Amino acid sequence: MDLRGAIKSIFGGDKKITASTWKEIGGYTSYFSSFGADAYANEVVRACIRTLSEHTSKANVKVLRDGMPGDSAMQKLIQYRPNLYMNGKDFLYKTRTLLEINNVAFIYIMRDELGRFTGLYPMPKAQYEAVEFEGRLYITFRFGSGSVQTHSWEDLAVLRKDYNSSDIWGDSNSPILTSLDLLNTTGEGMANAIKSTSNLRGILKTTKSMLSDADRKKHKDNFVNDYMTMANGSGIASLDATQDFIPLSLQPQIANYKNIEELRNNIYRYFGVNEDILMSKADSDQREAFYEAKIEPFLLALSLELTNKIFTSKQRGFLNEIMFESNRMSYMSMNEKLALVAMVDRGAMTPNEWRQALNLAPLDGGDTPIRRLDTAPTESTEQGAEDDKQG
Repeated sequence: MDLRGAIKSIFGGDKKITASTWKEIGGYTSYFSSFGADAYANEVVRACIRTLSEHTSKANVKVLRDGMPGDSAMQKLIQYRPNLYMNGKDFLYKTRTLLEINNVAFIYIMRDELGRFTGLYPMPKAQYEAVEFEGRLYITFRFGSGSVQTHSWEDLAVLRKDYNSSDIWGDSNSPILTSLDLLNTTGEGMANAIKSTSNLRGILKTTKSMLSDADRKKHKDNFVNDYMTMANGSGIASLDATQDFIPLSLQPQIANYKNIEELRNNIYRYFGVNEDILMSKADSDQREAFYEAKIEPFLLALSLELTNKIFTSKQRGFLNEIMFESNRMSYMSMNEKLALVAMVDRGAMTPNEWRQALNLAPLDGGDTPIRRLDTAPTESTEQGAEDDKQG
């Protein structure tokens, strides 16, 4: 099956299995659905997930054979074109986004008719159901379009967050929904308050008595058209003795900023980020902590899952492995990267490793460590001093 045909098989056709509901040991439901698009539509949630996905997508993939880098064909496939619609960065970005929204992410492992690996596809948002057929586990995907697809557990790489209650899914994102609802309600209240104060700008009072509704509306419309539009560039109104304009100054009742900030911080904490990371203002310690807590665990889980699902047990025994790794230096500031030249001078880094951190092309011979001529092992220095005395 070619790549286009593999993608088509996910969404087209009638690949359905008549099966019974999968029985989990813990007795929990075999159905799962995410906490919805409404949460992702929230600007704070979107910013948190975007930050996690963007940083995750910086990772590179390595394919090891016998414990050594090899199989450049598979590596290039995953890095540059894992499926018809995505490059490697898109693949990582979307997989991380799906995991954050759903607390579970499924990656369909595409294979040809001979069972050979041909690509990876993150399954779109859906309602999921675990079913059993002839003693094997399958996952049924019910997409928003109404289409239904079922794939075997062996053909799916599965990533989970908050992995507790179920054997298959991660727990839901319900703990953050209260803060999210309050933040949305507060935002809507602020918008309505501002709109209401801008609607009534003043009262036009007339000394004429017993005006009809039509006459009052006519006076108001004439005043607005003459003096409260962009055409009145002078900003000056001329009224006769029968009219008086009384401006109103209404202050909107805005929610306490500290309450809004606390709600935002609740969401930040839930996703493991902060304002500095979101705004790219974090210092080196914050970036290092963010990398270790939020990027490395995801890359490790993805590496293990794809290795287990793509390679056979025998192949894994020969140290065949898929590894996603992100260079920590990519999280450094430019000044921190430039300071690493001291590591090159002392042979702790090769020139090309340093150039890679600066996004510069490698140099011929740059993979060989170098060391400044004014440095030497302690023994050599002591011997040199002794030779100088004898000389």
